[in-house]
Amino acid sequence: MASTSKLFLGVFFSALSLFAALPAQAAPQRPYDAQAFKTAQDAGKPILIEVHADWCPTCKAQMPILDRLSSPKEFTELVRLRVDFDSQKDLVKSFGARMQSTLVLYKGGKEVARSAGETREDALRAMLAKAR
Repeated sequence: MASTSKLFLGVFFSALSLFAALPAQAAPQRPYDAQAFKTAQDAGKPILIEVHADWCPTCKAQMPILDRLSSPKEFTELVRLRVDFDSQKDLVKSFGARMQSTLVLYKGGKEVARSAGETREDALRAMLAKAR
């Protein structure tokens, strides 16, 4: 019985250490939703509008960087909303985006930063810091 308990504890602590070593989950990027945008604005949260196209290499380069930056270690309150450049032309226009890979950052109801085509992690970090 004692050896079974030791075995169980060994397995338990091994699993626990593996779980602790997993990377922290990033704030999920989700499709643009007007109600989510308004709720985040009303709460004064930082909101990143990502004008994205699946075919865009710059958008693909931005995504892992934004995932890292929006992890719990850095920008924990960041709400990420994705606007599809090809199928949501009315939203693209309403956010004043002229191209895919445009990022528009809000702090509550106020736009605080904007970027188009940026893929340098330090520049994106500096941009997101403007909404703190």
